[in-house]
Formats: sequence, C-alpha cells, structure tokens
Amino acid sequence: MLHDSQDTGLAARLMCALTDPDFVMEVPYGELPLLSDEELGTLLPEAHGVRPSAPASRMSLAHAVERAAASRRPRFTPDACRRMVDVLVERSEEHGWVDLTLGVQALEHCTGPLPDVSDPVRALVETLLAKDTLRQLHTLLALAGLAGQEVLHEVVERLSRGAGPIVTDEIAVAVGLPPAEQALLCALDRQHGTAEPANTPDIWQPFAEHPAYVAFARRALEAAADRADAIHAGEVPYRADKAFTDREVTSLGQAARVALLRDEPWLPALFDRLLPGITLAPTPARTLPSQALLYELVRAAQDFPTPELVASLRTVRKSVRHAGVPKQLDKMLKKAEAALAERTDVALRLPTLGFDEDGVLIQEAGDGYAAVVTVTGSATLTWHKDGRPLKSAPAPVRRNQPALVKEVRELVRRVDAQLLTLARALEGGYAVDAVHRYGWWRAELARHPLARTVVRRLIWEVEIEPGTWQAVLPEAGDLPAAPDDAAVRLWHPLRSEPDAVRAWRDLLVEREIRQPFKQAFREIYRLTPAEEETRVHSDRFAAHLVHYHRMFALFRARGWTSDRLGPWDGGAEGAAERTLGAGEWRVRFHHRSADWQEEEPLATTDQVRFARRVEGGWREVPLTDVPALVFSEAMRDVDLFVGVTSIGADPEWTDRGPERGQGERFGCAALTASAEARRAALERILPRLTIADRCALDGRHLVVRGTLRTYRIHLGSANVLMEPDNSYLCIVPARGRGDGKVFLPFEDDRLSVILSKAFLLADDAGITDRTILAQLGRRG
Repeated sequence: MLHDSQDTGLAARLMCALTDPDFVMEVPYGELPLLSDEELGTLLPEAHGVRPSAPASRMSLAHAVERAAASRRPRFTPDACRRMVDVLVERSEEHGWVDLTLGVQALEHCTGPLPDVSDPVRALVETLLAKDTLRQLHTLLALAGLAGQEVLHEVVERLSRGAGPIVTDEIAVAVGLPPAEQALLCALDRQHGTAEPANTPDIWQPFAEHPAYVAFARRALEAAADRADAIHAGEVPYRADKAFTDREVTSLGQAARVALLRDEPWLPALFDRLLPGITLAPTPARTLPSQALLYELVRAAQDFPTPELVASLRTVRKSVRHAGVPKQLDKMLKKAEAALAERTDVALRLPTLGFDEDGVLIQEAGDGYAAVVTVTGSATLTWHKDGRPLKSAPAPVRRNQPALVKEVRELVRRVDAQLLTLARALEGGYAVDAVHRYGWWRAELARHPLARTVVRRLIWEVEIEPGTWQAVLPEAGDLPAAPDDAAVRLWHPLRSEPDAVRAWRDLLVEREIRQPFKQAFREIYRLTPAEEETRVHSDRFAAHLVHYHRMFALFRARGWTSDRLGPWDGGAEGAAERTLGAGEWRVRFHHRSADWQEEEPLATTDQVRFARRVEGGWREVPLTDVPALVFSEAMRDVDLFVGVTSIGADPEWTDRGPERGQGERFGCAALTASAEARRAALERILPRLTIADRCALDGRHLVVRGTLRTYRIHLGSANVLMEPDNSYLCIVPARGRGDGKVFLPFEDDRLSVILSKAFLLADDAGITDRTILAQLGRRG
C-alpha cells in the first residue's frame, strides 16, 4: 500500500501511469527526488515491467523512475520483492536475458520478512539455462542458491564449462561464501557491461576489504602472468588474442581494480611482468597474446590509476607491434592520466627519474657531447659540447645514437606529463579538502627535484599551531618552522580575507610568478539570496543555449560523468554529476536537448542540485547545508561549462537566426566570477603593457582607444562593440601580437583572446584583414 508523500499523491499517480493504459502524465523530473525509498521500491518493479511496445510517454516515465532509483537505495516491501522477481521471470521468457541484479537488490533491501521466491527463482534460472544467457556470474550464483542445491550445482557446472581456470577459482570463492557475502559480490555484475564502469571507491571498497576476494585477486593476476610467461616459453601454444577466455578477461579486470584500489605494493612488479607478456607475441608476428586483457587493464587504470601502472603502459606502448594498438592506447592513456589527477593519494607519488636535487639530469653521449634536461616551470632539453650549450642536437649524436636522442626527448615529454598530472592532482585536492603532513610534504613535494617546480609556485597554509594557519608561497620565501606532523593544505581565497587575496595577487604579478593553475585569482562562488529562496536548487547557470558536444567533452575533461543526450528514448534530459568532499557530496548539473537537427547539436542548461551521502544512497539537501568550499568548486566547474560552450561566446553565431538574441545578451551580460577574475588580473597587467595609455577598464569592458574608433571588449565573452553606435565587431580568435609576450599569472584562453584583440585594436590603423576592415567601413 502506497502512502502519500509530501507531494500529495505523487507515488500513487506514478503507479497509475505505469500500470493503467488510460492514465497519462508527463515526467515530473523536479518532483521525483521527493519520493521516499519505499515508494521507489514499490514503483521500480512496475517501471521495469513496462514493455518496449508501450506508448512513448509511459516508456519515458519508466526510464525516469529507473534513473531516480539508480542514484538512491530503494527499499522493497515483501510484496514488491516478489513482484520484482515475477517481472524478471516474465522478461526472461520474452527476451532471453534480464538484469538479475535487480532481483538480488530487491531481496537485499527488503523491509520485512523475505518472501518465498524459490519457485519463481527456479523458473528464472531454468529459463536462462535453457536460453544459454548466463552473463552475470555472481548474481546467477546467488539466485541459484535460493532455488536449491540441485539448481546451484547445474549453474556452477554450466558457468565453469570452457570459462578457464581463473573463472573456476572465482566461482569456488563465491560459492563458499555465506548468502549475505554472495549478495555483496553481485555489485560486480552491476558494473560489468556498462559503457563506463563506476570508478567510485565506495562501489569497490567492500571487495577491497573482503579477505577471500582480495586473496583471489592476487591469485588471478599472478596466474595470468604465469600463463603469459608459459606462452613465451613455448609451454602453452600461442594463438593471437586467445591467451584468456572472455570471462577470464572480465574476472582479471575486476581483480586488477581491487588490487589497484588497495594500491598493493606487489602490483608494480607484477604489471612489469604481465603487460609485456600479453602485448608481444612469442614470434615476430604483429599480434598480441591478449589484446582484450590489455584494454581491460587500461580500463582498470582509468578507474583506479597508479603512477607505476601508467608508466608501465607507456613502456609497452612503445614495443607493441600491432599497428592499431598504440593509437588506441594513446586515447585510453589520456583518460587514465586525467583520472590519476583525481586520485590525490597516489598521484603525488612522483619518481625522481634520475634528476639531481636541482632538477637537472645529464646524459653523456660520448666525444664531449651531453644531453641536459632541466626542470623549471617545465622540462627543457639542451645539448652541450664540452660544457658549452649548442643550438640543437649535434649531427654526430643524431647519426650515431638515434636511440639516445629519442630517449631524452621522450623523457622531456614524460616529465611534462607528470608535472601536468601533479598539478591536476593538487587542484583536485580542493574538492576533497586534502590535508598533508608537513614533514612528508616538505620532503616529498616541496624539495622533490621534479615536483618542487609545481609546488613552489602555489600558496600553501601550514598549521603552525592548533587552529592557526600561516600562508606561504615557497617561491617567494622560506618555509615556516613547524613540526613534521603539522597539517599543510593548499590556500584557497574562499578561506582568506579580501585584503590578503589582493596582496597575493599583487605579489604574483610583481614577481611574474605564473601559477600551475588558477589559485590566487581563483573564482569563488558564494550562495546568493535567490539560491536561498529556491532552497534545493540553483538557477544561476540555467537557460543558456550551449554547444552540446563541446560541453559533453568538458564534462569528461573535468571528471564529471553524464549520459549522452540524443534522439532516443530518455535522451532528451540529462544530468552531469561529480562527487566532492571525499565522496560525501554529489553535485548534478541538469541540461536538456534543444535542437538535434543542427550539424552541431544544441542543449539548454538547467538547475544545479546537491546531495549528501546517507546510508549508502544520496539525499538532496538545501543549498545552505552544502559546505562553502564544495559549493564554490562545483559552481566553478558549471560556470566553466556554460562560459566556454555558450553560443554567445561563439563569434560564428552572431548572425544566426533567433539564437542571436542570446548571443548579444551573453556579450554584454553582468560579469560572472570567471570574468571578475579576468578583470582583477587585467587591473594589474594593463599598466605593464606598451598599449597601457590606450586601455582602460570600465565596468564589464576593457575599453581600447584606437586611431579609427574606440572599442569595448566584454570581459566575459570577449565580444567587441564599437563606439559610438555599439555595433558588433566580429574578430575570429587567432594568435595576436600580445600572445606569448604578456605575462599572465594563470592560464586563461579567454584572457589571452581579450589581450590579443586589445593589441590588434589599439593599432587599428595597421589592420590589413579585409573582413575586419569591411566592418570598420574601410577597404583593404
């Protein structure tokens, strides 16, 4: 029996819409979070039972209920448990395959005495056996145990048939566990087969703490390395990409994720043995013993990367003979490196790579030649002859030692990649409010031959005594005296007074210290009165028209996850999400498809909502309950998504139909926090420029006085208006004379564009571009 929730009957109306063909309702997206866990548990079986032939409105409603349940932990009454199993039986008979984890999930979170489901479970398992669709190993074993020993024995025999010894070992581990622990392993099946397996530690942590599965994970990976060794020794016949069965590849991927999450000390040596064994054939053939396992291990590295695994993958990428694998590895490694930036606890573990304490590595090349790699802001390679620098790599070395030349050039690229990864990891620490021990930080980061070039250009806070934090910029001064166990964390402007923020900004510009990421000039976002009134959602970045594919790419680059929008069922609405605060907080940025007919599809932005983790699920909370740093960092990302992808920031959209109005509004809108940070930087940069006497800041604009006209460059969009009639001047961003010659305290493409346009327009009499001259009323 459904009870009324605070929305006065929402659950009852949803139940009618899912079960009564004559009852139709639109998807109440904004109200679904109001459903209780018990109401979701009662609705979910009916939503899953909606057939694909049902009307589109009912299918959309069913998808919406399923998505709402996916981020929560529904609770099922005994009747709802039985109904879910019955639905699975019906669907298995019709389609031959169903998501068995739904049945185990219902039984696991039953609110009352477990119903007797042995008969429907037996029918379900027998149907799957007859149709030979045995895909979810752990869940099938758990359900088979409910159907009796005879059914369980048959399932074990069928699952083991041709699956390989590694899978046989995994099955033996699962069968030997009590029912509650068997149900725990079913979560592995929920991840397998999805486009992007969840890499959140809370999903995998139970397995990483389960002694039996941890022991299996090590046995499985060692068995895989032994088999690869046996193939290369000729003890096992070689067949391209047949070293492991498909199910073994899945099991090994799961084992690798558990070991990587635990950051097992034995893993680096094992991967150094396993990866070459599965990427090189024992013959000159351009094939691999197991391309499938290689890619599965890279996907594991994307979920839980370690510096050592990423380095090992880079190494085998150089030696693999298959023509297409290196290109695919390059794409996958980019994702692994980006994910490493989010795993702060291990990403800060940098090898020294042979560099001395000053960040210098000298590689002798004979006859007085030497390659010198120096790490300051980045890694630079110079060649020397008898201690004197040369302009380029000497011909004798290029001719006689091409491998050495390639090696040192690759070293430069590797160091730069590691420094970028370190910077991303440190910045990602804001989202978890990362704190380190001062002694470790000083030895392993501030004085590390490579890491120090990143660390010393950032502002840090050291807790010199309980509750008292001292801010320090190592590049500009000595480190404070504090005990080794004192806390140290990155300074954030949100935690500082405005005068202190201004002082740090002035110091950076005065000493021309370019920070690895925006810190002193970092945007901060505080709760507004309007957001206090809307309580549980923010409309601050709603109602913008954006380039969808660009925004989707930014989601991935910033560590957000999102289903793709598209012209398919459930593809009209979406929400990008990210966890912050050490996994205790979740932010969701809602958006929807706007125009899928265009060559580049458009989307509209909507609400931002926050949820807190409660008993393994998520509960939406008022914005006033969200920690200030979590709120600021989340809204900073959303501001980036909108600011970069809005059609108002795209000069190619200035003359395009009804959307032009939005572009014009964006081009003169009030400044966002990002634009305010640009203004703060320009206040300090402009007096140093050669065009300073022609520039001034006026509200939202940089005003540039040229010879022909006066121009107003908007600090948010970089759009240009010409006085006196405020006509729009279209300048497609390009590399201008100010680019690369003006010191910027942080990297900001929009700020670079603004300065480039300022240099161009200050000397408008010298412009030769015909398209710009035509807009100025002159001929080229």
